[in-house]
Amino acid sequence: MTASLPPAPTPGSTATGLGSSHVLLTGGTGFVGQAILERLLSTHPDTTVTLLIRPKAGTPALGRLRHLLKKPVFATWRDRVGPAEVERALTERLRVVESSLGSLPALPADLDVVIHSASTVSFDPPIDQAFDTNVGGAVGLYEALRAAGGDPHVVHVSTAYVGGIRKGVFPEAALTHDVDWRAEHAAARDARARVEAASRQPETLRKFLAEGRAGHGKTGPQAVAAAAEEARVAWVKDRLVDYGRTRAETLGWTDVYTLTKAFAERAAEELWAADGHRLSVVRPAIVESALRHPFPGWIDGFKVADPLIMSYARGLLPEFPGVPDSVLDVVPVDYVVNVILAVAANPPGGPAEREGLGEAGGADAVAAPPEPRYFHVASGNSNPFPILRMFDNLKTFFTANPLPRDEHTSIPVPTWKFPGVRKVEGAIRTAQRANDWREKVLTRLPSNARTRTALTDVQTRRGDLESLQSLTDLYRHYVQSEIIFDDRRTRALHDGLPGGSPADIGFDVTDIDWEDYFQTVHFPSITAMTRAFSVRPAAGAAVVDDRPLPRRDDVVAVFDLEGTVVDSNIVEQYLWVRSNGFRKAAWPGEVASLLTGLPAYLRAEGRDRGEFIRAFLRRYSGMPVSRLAGVVRSGGYAETVRRHTLPQAVARIAEHRAAGHRTVLVTGSIGTLAAPIADLFDEVVASTMHERDGVLTGYLAQPPLVDEARAAWLRQYALERGIDLSASYGYGDSHADLAWLELVGNPSAVNPDANLAREALRRRWSIRDWARARSTSAATTGGTTRKGDGKQV
Repeated sequence: MTASLPPAPTPGSTATGLGSSHVLLTGGTGFVGQAILERLLSTHPDTTVTLLIRPKAGTPALGRLRHLLKKPVFATWRDRVGPAEVERALTERLRVVESSLGSLPALPADLDVVIHSASTVSFDPPIDQAFDTNVGGAVGLYEALRAAGGDPHVVHVSTAYVGGIRKGVFPEAALTHDVDWRAEHAAARDARARVEAASRQPETLRKFLAEGRAGHGKTGPQAVAAAAEEARVAWVKDRLVDYGRTRAETLGWTDVYTLTKAFAERAAEELWAADGHRLSVVRPAIVESALRHPFPGWIDGFKVADPLIMSYARGLLPEFPGVPDSVLDVVPVDYVVNVILAVAANPPGGPAEREGLGEAGGADAVAAPPEPRYFHVASGNSNPFPILRMFDNLKTFFTANPLPRDEHTSIPVPTWKFPGVRKVEGAIRTAQRANDWREKVLTRLPSNARTRTALTDVQTRRGDLESLQSLTDLYRHYVQSEIIFDDRRTRALHDGLPGGSPADIGFDVTDIDWEDYFQTVHFPSITAMTRAFSVRPAAGAAVVDDRPLPRRDDVVAVFDLEGTVVDSNIVEQYLWVRSNGFRKAAWPGEVASLLTGLPAYLRAEGRDRGEFIRAFLRRYSGMPVSRLAGVVRSGGYAETVRRHTLPQAVARIAEHRAAGHRTVLVTGSIGTLAAPIADLFDEVVASTMHERDGVLTGYLAQPPLVDEARAAWLRQYALERGIDLSASYGYGDSHADLAWLELVGNPSAVNPDANLAREALRRRWSIRDWARARSTSAATTGGTTRKGDGKQV
């Protein structure tokens, strides 16, 4: 298809009204779609609008429409017409077709105009999703329109960047590629099945399992399985995103978004225009906040340029991967809407075009099926705004209005030198490697407040670097673009507006003062939308819930023993037993044996807490039960346990008992060893050892209650006793405690290891640093509010 040049405009030749047209609008809940709907309601009062809306999260389409009309974009219209007129519009002017584009029901046959503005809003979705939304949605719409039997004028909203990766002027005309879009759509759908199958191959699954065990082995097998499946799903998504990005670039487009928008245009041409129907294609560039209507600065969420803007303001873009003389082709959303509605009111073959044909065209020219028309809504050709100028505006605004770092300091903004994309990407990779190395070191150090603060910094830094890498990947082509969008047809349409037309229905981009737009409209709008100038808590900062405990009798407070209540572990407990129950002559051999087995114990602990407990408790093999009981009752062992009991733990236990909560001590070790502090709790749940003829065999009588086994016990415990876990409390110190801590509504990580600290920071759990007791009577100072039964299970 070839496009003729626009006719010379005559003032007044461009119609501005839609009269009593019946308009079908897709994408009406999106950014541009909302603005179109507002204009139809406020400026075209005699139109009837049918909206295609899918139900979402249990809300029917009509409910979504009612909610939509309460949004800020409609505020001026609502205030002007009043509640009664809003309700009348809902019942008389607005109609809803509850469906998605992929499965359309029968459409009305009396449609006059169709404005198709629905599409994915992501540059980098998985390839199948991009094709199903942008291409499949367009195909479904045009097939439904053909089935309806009408002849509406279709305004197909595309993007100027369908021009692809190119240099120079891109005309307002049909694309010239010969790619088989149907074959590409089929291949994109097939990609999902192929990638899903590849993700389930044994060698791939083993990799996911290895990653799961490395990060979650101590939490339990279900946690490993969940992590492995999460990794598989993420792998599938990443592969499909890469499929889309790579396929787009091999065909000459910037990304899968512009590729599928280009194919959607071809579907419109072949399925609609080729049958003699009227088709106009509107191609906006980068759509940002409104200049005038419905009010200056109106925007609905972050748009294309905004992540870059806010990343700069937050100091996250130390350098920029763009070309300083590349044009940032921005256009306000109200200009885009004005073009769409002007195009809708002036269909191909209408009076405006017939006036330009003249007598030489003859009757045959008028009667011939009208060719599709293409309109670029862009600023780069008529009022260019290069990247360097954008940087000057950013620096000016955020130097005068810096974002707060905290209550006392502000974030300094960087000065870009534009070193080129390769150097920027190289610097990102170097910073990521350094950050990963720092994390490895920190996770091997003892966990304390300083290391947790450093780990928080590492996590924040990782997020910043990932965002920077993502921005670089997504915007690489856009910020290095040398394409210029011809806008002669759009300018001719504007020049044909009747004299005296209101300024807010125009779309002459040469009227835009970019410095004024960004400094007084757009930057203030997006910083207000994100509450950027509010001081927020530091991301990942440790929190402690110090609120008074509520009085309840359906709540349990579960305490881990080692590292949480007692500043010790089962190795130290074993040494305490040995030091109080055996002669000193046996010590050298015992210590040597312990040191010899230490590497194996450490490996077991790293893999699985239960495996470590089973392996270490074998050291009790051959010990008479009566001797162990005697040692535990002796003053030496009991006093040592109490001396290592943390005073803050004792106080917290007492607080829970005073509030009527049931307190339970849970340990994977032998319950006998916890006897000196059993009276602090209502109940002690612990392991027991198998014995034969009064002698310990070194084997456990049942699996130890650790990680997921403890979680299963807690669920059953709560079910049998009518406990409300969502209001209950848990205290643990190890990553192995994660499985059961996440069951309670009030988890606390006590002196946590690095991995639990990282999870607690991410989930905003309480982190408590409980110091070791200085007094030998620490465990008895808790003063139990009511006598515990000291029950051992």
